[in-house]
Amino acid sequence: MNYLEFEKPLAEIEGKAEELRAMARKTEGMDVEKEAAALDRKAGELLRDLYRNLDPWRKCQVARHPERPHASAYIAALFTEYTPLAGDRNFSDDHAVMGGLARLNDQPVVVIGHEKGNDTKTRIHHNFGMARPEGYRKAVRLMDMADRFRLPVITLIDTAGAYPGKGAEERGQSEAIARSTLKCLEIGVPLVSVIIGEGGSGGAVAFAAANRVLMLEHSIYSVISPEGCASILWKDAEKMREAAAALRLTAQDLLKLGVIDEIIKEPLGGAQRDVEGAIASVGSALGATLKELGGKKPSDLIRDRRQKFLTMGSKGLAA
Repeated sequence: MNYLEFEKPLAEIEGKAEELRAMARKTEGMDVEKEAAALDRKAGELLRDLYRNLDPWRKCQVARHPERPHASAYIAALFTEYTPLAGDRNFSDDHAVMGGLARLNDQPVVVIGHEKGNDTKTRIHHNFGMARPEGYRKAVRLMDMADRFRLPVITLIDTAGAYPGKGAEERGQSEAIARSTLKCLEIGVPLVSVIIGEGGSGGAVAFAAANRVLMLEHSIYSVISPEGCASILWKDAEKMREAAAALRLTAQDLLKLGVIDEIIKEPLGGAQRDVEGAIASVGSALGATLKELGGKKPSDLIRDRRQKFLTMGSKGLAA
Protein backbone atom coordinates (compact mmCIF):
# COMPACT_ATOMS: atom_id res chain seq x y z
CA MET A 1 0.00 0.00 0.00
CA ASN A 2 1.36 3.41 -1.00
CA TYR A 3 0.64 5.98 1.71
CA LEU A 4 0.07 9.64 0.95
CA GLU A 5 1.94 12.36 2.82
CA PHE A 6 -0.92 13.09 5.22
CA GLU A 7 -1.37 9.34 5.88
CA LYS A 8 2.08 8.87 7.47
CA PRO A 9 0.72 8.50 11.04
CA LEU A 10 -1.65 5.84 9.71
CA ALA A 11 1.24 4.07 7.98
CA GLU A 12 3.14 3.86 11.28
CA ILE A 13 0.22 2.26 13.14
CA GLU A 14 -0.63 -0.21 10.38
CA GLY A 15 3.06 -0.99 10.01
CA LYS A 16 3.38 -1.84 13.71
CA ALA A 17 0.37 -4.15 13.53
CA GLU A 18 1.87 -5.97 10.56
CA GLU A 19 5.25 -6.24 12.31
CA LEU A 20 3.60 -7.91 15.30
CA ARG A 21 1.81 -10.41 13.07
CA ALA A 22 5.00 -11.08 11.12
CA MET A 23 6.84 -11.85 14.38
CA ALA A 24 4.03 -14.19 15.46
CA ARG A 25 4.26 -16.07 12.16
CA LYS A 26 7.98 -16.64 12.72
CA THR A 27 7.72 -17.53 16.44
CA GLU A 28 5.75 -20.64 17.33
CA GLY A 29 3.28 -20.14 20.17
CA MET A 30 3.55 -16.34 20.15
CA ASP A 31 0.11 -14.70 20.42
CA VAL A 32 -0.02 -11.02 19.48
CA GLU A 33 -3.52 -10.87 18.05
CA LYS A 34 -4.92 -8.86 20.96
CA GLU A 35 -2.25 -6.16 20.60
CA ALA A 36 -2.51 -6.19 16.81
CA ALA A 37 -6.32 -5.91 16.95
CA ALA A 38 -5.98 -2.87 19.24
CA LEU A 39 -3.66 -1.26 16.70
CA ASP A 40 -6.16 -2.10 13.93
CA ARG A 41 -8.92 -0.31 15.83
CA LYS A 42 -6.68 2.70 16.39
CA ALA A 43 -5.80 2.74 12.68
CA GLY A 44 -9.47 2.54 11.72
CA GLU A 45 -10.34 5.50 13.94
CA LEU A 46 -7.46 7.53 12.53
CA LEU A 47 -8.48 6.66 8.96
CA ARG A 48 -12.02 7.89 9.62
CA ASP A 49 -10.67 11.10 11.16
CA LEU A 50 -8.31 11.74 8.25
CA TYR A 51 -10.98 11.26 5.58
CA ARG A 52 -13.87 12.88 7.43
CA ASN A 53 -13.07 16.39 6.18
CA LEU A 54 -10.31 16.29 3.57
CA ASP A 55 -9.20 19.73 2.43
CA PRO A 56 -9.00 20.39 -1.36
CA TRP A 57 -5.26 19.76 -1.59
CA ARG A 58 -5.55 16.40 0.15
CA LYS A 59 -8.41 15.56 -2.23
CA CYS A 60 -5.97 16.22 -5.09
CA GLN A 61 -3.49 13.80 -3.56
CA VAL A 62 -6.13 11.09 -3.20
CA ALA A 63 -7.41 11.65 -6.76
CA ARG A 64 -3.86 11.14 -8.05
CA HIS A 65 -3.07 8.08 -5.93
CA PRO A 66 -1.12 5.60 -8.13
CA GLU A 67 -3.18 2.64 -6.89
CA ARG A 68 -6.53 4.26 -7.64
CA PRO A 69 -8.41 2.19 -10.27
CA HIS A 70 -8.11 3.53 -13.81
CA ALA A 71 -10.39 3.22 -16.85
CA SER A 72 -9.04 -0.20 -17.81
CA ALA A 73 -9.98 -1.59 -14.36
CA TYR A 74 -13.54 -0.25 -14.62
CA ILE A 75 -13.96 -1.59 -18.14
CA ALA A 76 -12.64 -5.03 -17.18
CA ALA A 77 -14.90 -5.29 -14.13
CA LEU A 78 -18.14 -3.63 -15.27
CA PHE A 79 -18.40 -4.29 -19.00
CA THR A 80 -18.77 -7.52 -20.90
CA GLU A 81 -17.95 -8.27 -24.54
CA TYR A 82 -15.62 -5.26 -24.63
CA THR A 83 -14.26 -4.85 -28.16
CA PRO A 84 -11.58 -2.15 -28.35
CA LEU A 85 -11.54 0.10 -31.40
CA ALA A 86 -8.32 1.88 -32.30
CA GLY A 87 -7.16 4.82 -34.37
CA ASP A 88 -8.57 8.13 -35.56
CA ARG A 89 -8.52 7.12 -39.27
CA ASN A 90 -6.22 10.06 -39.89
CA PHE A 91 -2.88 9.90 -38.06
CA SER A 92 -2.50 7.08 -35.50
CA ASP A 93 -3.89 5.44 -32.39
CA ASP A 94 -3.53 7.31 -29.11
CA HIS A 95 -2.93 4.92 -26.21
CA ALA A 96 -3.94 7.58 -23.66
CA VAL A 97 -7.54 7.06 -24.79
CA MET A 98 -9.15 3.64 -24.82
CA GLY A 99 -12.62 2.89 -26.11
CA GLY A 100 -14.87 0.53 -27.96
CA LEU A 101 -18.09 -1.44 -27.98
CA ALA A 102 -19.26 -3.23 -24.84
CA ARG A 103 -22.24 -4.23 -22.75
CA LEU A 104 -23.18 -2.80 -19.36
CA ASN A 105 -25.75 -4.98 -17.60
CA ASP A 106 -26.29 -6.61 -21.01
CA GLN A 107 -27.11 -3.22 -22.60
CA PRO A 108 -24.97 -2.38 -25.66
CA VAL A 109 -22.95 0.80 -25.13
CA VAL A 110 -19.88 2.64 -26.34
CA VAL A 111 -17.33 3.26 -23.59
CA ILE A 112 -14.45 5.75 -23.82
CA GLY A 113 -11.88 6.51 -21.14
CA HIS A 114 -8.53 8.05 -20.29
CA GLU A 115 -5.99 5.43 -19.25
CA LYS A 116 -2.98 6.44 -17.11
CA GLY A 117 -1.29 3.06 -16.67
CA ASN A 118 -0.26 1.25 -13.50
CA ASP A 119 3.55 1.12 -13.58
CA THR A 120 6.41 2.94 -15.26
CA LYS A 121 6.18 0.96 -18.50
CA THR A 122 2.41 1.27 -18.92
CA ARG A 123 2.36 4.92 -17.82
CA ILE A 124 4.83 5.80 -20.55
CA HIS A 125 2.86 3.68 -23.04
CA HIS A 126 -0.36 5.52 -22.15
CA ASN A 127 1.39 8.91 -21.89
CA PHE A 128 0.13 9.26 -18.30
CA GLY A 129 -3.43 9.63 -19.58
CA MET A 130 -2.68 12.86 -21.45
CA ALA A 131 -4.32 12.59 -24.86
CA ARG A 132 -2.99 13.93 -28.13
CA PRO A 133 -5.22 15.18 -30.99
CA GLU A 134 -5.63 11.67 -32.38
CA GLY A 135 -7.09 10.58 -29.02
CA TYR A 136 -9.85 13.17 -29.21
CA ARG A 137 -10.46 12.37 -32.87
CA LYS A 138 -10.77 8.70 -31.97
CA ALA A 139 -13.37 9.67 -29.38
CA VAL A 140 -15.28 11.69 -31.99
CA ARG A 141 -15.25 8.66 -34.30
CA LEU A 142 -16.62 6.41 -31.56
CA MET A 143 -19.32 8.93 -30.59
CA ASP A 144 -20.36 9.24 -34.24
CA MET A 145 -20.69 5.47 -34.41
CA ALA A 146 -22.69 5.40 -31.18
CA ASP A 147 -25.06 8.04 -32.54
CA ARG A 148 -25.51 6.14 -35.81
CA PHE A 149 -26.41 2.88 -34.06
CA ARG A 150 -28.33 4.49 -31.15
CA LEU A 151 -25.94 3.30 -28.45
CA PRO A 152 -25.51 5.17 -25.14
CA VAL A 153 -22.02 6.59 -24.53
CA ILE A 154 -20.16 6.26 -21.23
CA THR A 155 -16.94 8.22 -20.67
CA LEU A 156 -14.48 7.66 -17.82
CA ILE A 157 -12.46 10.80 -17.08
CA ASP A 158 -9.00 10.58 -15.52
CA THR A 159 -6.45 12.98 -16.95
CA ALA A 160 -4.26 15.82 -15.75
CA GLY A 161 -5.07 17.50 -19.07
CA ALA A 162 -4.40 17.28 -22.78
CA TYR A 163 -0.80 16.61 -23.79
CA PRO A 164 0.97 19.99 -24.25
CA GLY A 165 3.80 18.79 -26.51
CA LYS A 166 4.98 20.46 -29.70
CA GLY A 167 3.78 17.62 -31.96
CA ALA A 168 0.29 17.69 -30.45
CA GLU A 169 0.01 21.43 -31.03
CA GLU A 170 1.24 21.04 -34.60
CA ARG A 171 -1.49 18.46 -35.26
CA GLY A 172 -4.24 20.74 -33.98
CA GLN A 173 -4.68 19.94 -30.30
CA SER A 174 -7.10 22.78 -29.50
CA GLU A 175 -9.21 22.10 -32.60
CA ALA A 176 -9.44 18.39 -31.75
CA ILE A 177 -10.54 19.17 -28.18
CA ALA A 178 -13.15 21.64 -29.44
CA ARG A 179 -14.56 19.14 -31.95
CA SER A 180 -14.76 16.43 -29.30
CA THR A 181 -16.61 18.81 -26.95
CA LEU A 182 -18.97 19.79 -29.77
CA LYS A 183 -19.61 16.15 -30.65
CA CYS A 184 -20.59 15.49 -27.02
CA LEU A 185 -23.24 18.20 -27.37
CA GLU A 186 -24.50 16.99 -30.76
CA ILE A 187 -25.15 13.28 -30.36
CA GLY A 188 -28.74 12.16 -29.89
CA VAL A 189 -28.03 9.33 -27.46
CA PRO A 190 -27.54 9.34 -23.68
CA LEU A 191 -24.07 10.48 -22.68
CA VAL A 192 -22.92 9.81 -19.11
CA SER A 193 -19.50 10.85 -17.82
CA VAL A 194 -17.79 9.75 -14.61
CA ILE A 195 -14.82 11.61 -13.12
CA ILE A 196 -12.92 8.67 -11.63
CA GLY A 197 -9.69 10.51 -10.71
CA GLU A 198 -8.45 13.77 -12.16
CA GLY A 199 -10.60 15.87 -14.46
CA GLY A 200 -8.10 18.34 -15.80
CA SER A 201 -8.80 21.28 -18.12
CA GLY A 202 -10.17 20.95 -21.67
CA GLY A 203 -8.74 17.46 -21.86
CA ALA A 204 -11.49 16.38 -19.46
CA VAL A 205 -14.31 18.60 -20.75
CA ALA A 206 -13.84 17.11 -24.23
CA PHE A 207 -15.31 13.86 -22.88
CA ALA A 208 -17.56 15.32 -20.19
CA ALA A 209 -20.05 17.65 -21.92
CA ALA A 210 -22.63 15.04 -20.96
CA ASN A 211 -26.27 14.66 -20.00
CA ARG A 212 -25.12 13.52 -16.57
CA VAL A 213 -21.72 14.09 -14.99
CA LEU A 214 -21.02 11.82 -12.02
CA MET A 215 -17.98 12.20 -9.81
CA LEU A 216 -16.30 9.96 -7.29
CA GLU A 217 -16.22 11.46 -3.81
CA HIS A 218 -12.48 12.15 -3.72
CA SER A 219 -11.95 13.02 -7.39
CA ILE A 220 -11.16 16.52 -8.66
CA TYR A 221 -12.36 18.50 -11.69
CA SER A 222 -10.91 21.88 -12.61
CA VAL A 223 -9.86 24.22 -15.40
CA ILE A 224 -6.19 23.93 -14.41
CA SER A 225 -4.07 21.99 -11.93
CA PRO A 226 -3.42 23.64 -8.54
CA GLU A 227 0.31 23.72 -9.34
CA GLY A 228 -0.31 25.41 -12.69
CA CYS A 229 -2.71 27.90 -11.14
CA ALA A 230 -0.22 28.76 -8.39
CA SER A 231 2.58 29.25 -10.92
CA ILE A 232 0.46 31.72 -12.90
CA LEU A 233 -1.17 33.67 -10.06
CA TRP A 234 1.58 33.67 -7.44
CA LYS A 235 4.61 32.73 -9.55
CA ASP A 236 5.15 30.00 -6.98
CA ALA A 237 4.05 26.38 -7.54
CA GLU A 238 4.43 25.76 -3.78
CA LYS A 239 1.22 27.73 -3.21
CA MET A 240 -0.76 24.81 -4.68
CA ARG A 241 -2.70 24.38 -1.43
CA GLU A 242 -4.12 27.90 -1.68
CA ALA A 243 -4.81 27.37 -5.38
CA ALA A 244 -6.62 24.08 -4.74
CA ALA A 245 -8.96 25.82 -2.28
CA ALA A 246 -9.59 28.76 -4.62
CA LEU A 247 -10.35 26.55 -7.64
CA ARG A 248 -13.31 24.84 -5.92
CA LEU A 249 -12.34 21.59 -7.60
CA THR A 250 -13.84 19.09 -5.16
CA ALA A 251 -16.95 17.06 -5.92
CA GLN A 252 -18.77 18.73 -3.04
CA ASP A 253 -18.09 22.25 -4.37
CA LEU A 254 -18.95 21.29 -7.94
CA LEU A 255 -22.26 19.73 -6.94
CA LYS A 256 -23.24 23.00 -5.23
CA LEU A 257 -22.32 24.92 -8.40
CA GLY A 258 -24.31 22.59 -10.62
CA VAL A 259 -21.23 21.54 -12.61
CA ILE A 260 -21.81 17.87 -11.75
CA ASP A 261 -25.02 15.97 -11.09
CA GLU A 262 -24.12 13.30 -8.55
CA ILE A 263 -21.37 12.30 -6.12
CA ILE A 264 -20.54 8.59 -5.95
CA LYS A 265 -19.45 7.65 -2.44
CA GLU A 266 -16.04 5.99 -2.14
CA PRO A 267 -14.95 3.33 0.35
CA LEU A 268 -13.38 4.67 3.55
CA GLY A 269 -9.84 5.75 2.72
CA GLY A 270 -10.51 6.24 -0.99
CA ALA A 271 -11.03 3.99 -4.00
CA GLN A 272 -7.46 2.69 -3.74
CA ARG A 273 -8.26 0.93 -0.42
CA ASP A 274 -11.20 -1.03 -1.84
CA VAL A 275 -10.97 -1.15 -5.62
CA GLU A 276 -13.78 -3.68 -6.05
CA GLY A 277 -16.12 -1.67 -3.82
CA ALA A 278 -15.40 1.57 -5.67
CA ILE A 279 -15.96 -0.04 -9.06
CA ALA A 280 -19.22 -1.62 -7.87
CA SER A 281 -20.49 1.79 -6.72
CA VAL A 282 -19.70 3.31 -10.12
CA GLY A 283 -21.46 0.41 -11.85
CA SER A 284 -24.62 0.92 -9.77
CA ALA A 285 -24.64 4.66 -10.48
CA LEU A 286 -24.15 4.12 -14.21
CA GLY A 287 -26.95 1.56 -14.38
CA ALA A 288 -29.39 3.88 -12.59
CA THR A 289 -28.45 6.88 -14.73
CA LEU A 290 -28.77 5.02 -18.04
CA LYS A 291 -32.17 3.73 -16.95
CA GLU A 292 -33.25 7.31 -16.18
CA LEU A 293 -32.11 8.60 -19.58
CA GLY A 294 -33.16 5.56 -21.62
CA GLY A 295 -36.67 6.69 -22.48
CA LYS A 296 -35.80 10.19 -23.68
CA LYS A 297 -36.04 11.24 -27.32
CA PRO A 298 -32.83 12.28 -29.16
CA SER A 299 -34.06 15.87 -29.49
CA ASP A 300 -34.76 16.03 -25.73
CA LEU A 301 -31.33 14.63 -24.88
CA ILE A 302 -29.61 17.23 -27.06
CA ARG A 303 -31.73 20.10 -25.76
CA ASP A 304 -31.34 19.13 -22.12
CA ARG A 305 -27.59 18.67 -22.48
CA ARG A 306 -27.08 22.07 -24.09
CA GLN A 307 -29.33 23.78 -21.56
CA LYS A 308 -27.39 22.15 -18.73
CA PHE A 309 -24.16 23.76 -19.87
CA LEU A 310 -25.72 27.13 -20.70
CA THR A 311 -27.02 27.46 -17.13
CA MET A 312 -24.01 25.90 -15.42
CA GLY A 313 -22.82 27.83 -12.37
CA SER A 314 -26.03 29.77 -11.84
CA LYS A 315 -27.07 27.44 -9.03
CA GLY A 316 -23.98 28.25 -6.99
CA LEU A 317 -24.13 31.97 -7.82
CA ALA A 318 -27.73 32.21 -6.71
CA ALA A 319 -26.85 30.58 -3.40
